[in-house]
Amino acid sequence: MVQGLFLLFAMASVITAVTLVLARNPVHSALALMACFLQISAIFVLLEAPLLAVIQIFVYVGAIMVLFLFVIMMVDVREAVLQRFLPGSNLPALVLLVLLGVEMLVLVNWSSEFSATGSLAESDGSEIRQLGTTLFADYLLPFEVASIILLAALVGAIMLARKERG
Repeated sequence: MVQGLFLLFAMASVITAVTLVLARNPVHSALALMACFLQISAIFVLLEAPLLAVIQIFVYVGAIMVLFLFVIMMVDVREAVLQRFLPGSNLPALVLLVLLGVEMLVLVNWSSEFSATGSLAESDGSEIRQLGTTLFADYLLPFEVASIILLAALVGAIMLARKERG
């Protein structure tokens, strides 16, 4: 069953990556990238690495996608919105959406069965505690420098996207 789910998630991530490249609308490309990141986090869940899955969702889907959306805001997307997602009908996009929904339902059902009987339910969380202690004690300065750099990039993107008055 794990191999089947892995193949399903891997195939979906490749499909969303191809959609990312082929999409004409930058907003649709960003949504396809977000779907690809979610597929990769699902693969991390299958590899029994829930911390990496959560970090994948928080860092990439949360933070990096916000930065991409700021870049998209800077680009004139009014023309791109009028274009279609993919050449032809919307049927492939609809089928992809239904498949992603079924896939997420299978993952939620499978992960709830796994956590009720698996070794993750018996974990005391000491690995996560150790990682947090190391990150915020030994590497506090690089962590804060990275957050200041990201804040400066965010302020710069807002300043560039702002329209001139007058």
